[in-house]
Amino acid sequence: QVQLVESGGGLAQAGGSLRLSCAASGRTFSTYGMGWFRQAPGKDYEFVAAISWTGGETYYADSVSGRFTISRDNAKNTVYLQMNTLKAEDTAVYYCVADRNRYYSGSTHPKYWGQGTQVTVSS
Repeated sequence: QVQLVESGGGLAQAGGSLRLSCAASGRTFSTYGMGWFRQAPGKDYEFVAAISWTGGETYYADSVSGRFTISRDNAKNTVYLQMNTLKAEDTAVYYCVADRNRYYSGSTHPKYWGQGTQVTVSS
């Protein structure tokens, strides 16, 4: 069982930056693939980024590639999402996710979800 708690959301201007953090409970965090999804108002959940258990593999949606960076610190049981050059269309609730697939790439529905953190980008 993994519990996930996101932080770092808020309001940013277009072109600005935010960093999301996700603190995970459980001694097996380092063996899980991790990721981020988002849901904009009136839209379905959308994959954003994923990272393998060692951090050696990362995956991004085309819409954020080159602007967002996912990373993890297994010693701190934390995964991060650095978001740069934000756009109004990045406005959404962002969810941290975890999966027992160590090489989770975001192509399947993840097993564990956080409660979400709101990101609002003003244009």
